[in-house]
Amino acid sequence: MLDSFTQSVMLLLVAAFLVAFVLLLYMVSPLISPKPLKLAGAHVVVTGGSSGIGKCIAIECFKQGAFITLVARDEAKLVQAKKEIEKHSVNDKQVVLCISVDVSKEYRQVENVIKQAQEKLGPVDMLVNCAGTSLSGKFEEIEIDRFARLMEVNYLGSVYPSRAVISTMKERRMGRIVFISSQAGQLGLFGYTAYSPTKFALRGLAESLQMEVKPYNVYVTVAYPPDTDTPGFTEENKSKPLETKLISETSSLCQADQVARVIVKDAVQGNFNSSVGSDGYMLSSLTCGMSPVTTITEGLQQVVTMGLFRTIALFYLGSFDSIVRRCMMERQACQKADKTD
Repeated sequence: MLDSFTQSVMLLLVAAFLVAFVLLLYMVSPLISPKPLKLAGAHVVVTGGSSGIGKCIAIECFKQGAFITLVARDEAKLVQAKKEIEKHSVNDKQVVLCISVDVSKEYRQVENVIKQAQEKLGPVDMLVNCAGTSLSGKFEEIEIDRFARLMEVNYLGSVYPSRAVISTMKERRMGRIVFISSQAGQLGLFGYTAYSPTKFALRGLAESLQMEVKPYNVYVTVAYPPDTDTPGFTEENKSKPLETKLISETSSLCQADQVARVIVKDAVQGNFNSSVGSDGYMLSSLTCGMSPVTTITEGLQQVVTMGLFRTIALFYLGSFDSIVRRCMMERQACQKADKTD
């Protein structure tokens, strides 16, 4: 058995080693962080940029001097978005280019669209994959073909544009690719059996792609926005199950411009994870797994907070389960009452 003096010395040595290790990591951290991307004069392509978060991201980039290519299906919405974005120009050289195409349908078509944009505005410096759609409903009540369609739009709709820009970015040794996932891409919730898997898939794509392109100074950001006040969210609420609504109401509704500012800031810095608010920070730390970190500081924060956040998450999960059970019991009680009547 070690005497108390020896134990104290060993503890002090361990503590000193940990302190020295942390200090060393802080010193090394800036050396491994990517250099921020300058948006002034950069060419930013935003898919799904005619409304919601995508349009707000385009506005935020335009405010910082970027040239914008908006890609979406609806020409009328594109024209309207172009007018709104142009109000925020910082110089008379800036351009907003609009291209109407469905990025989820055919890769060659998407590739041609990206080529057109690069011919007019130069190589793509940042691609923001914001094209997507949402659907909520009970698993057995969702039409079976909707599962495939959501995967096409939310996943392949990000794969195709990314594939079209990646070679040039690697050749130029610079670039940013942003995937707009969702907090529903970090945890599965009642009513999102069709939607959540498509957003989870984006994380797998982002992690794999980041490992491939990091040596070429190309950085990937995957954003996990919370419920955000957009036209898409309004449309989703029309058919959202009661359980899903009640779970969603446990957190506040964010504004699209607020979310856009956070995403653009993280993308410019080359951060892999982008989250909004305290709930978003907790989820990103809790679900970090084997995802890359931009700085050692970020990694240390995740290590330190993981246990605490898991404890908090268990209370959240218990609350969500309680909501689902309560709704089921109330529904059953109503059905019995109807039969009695």
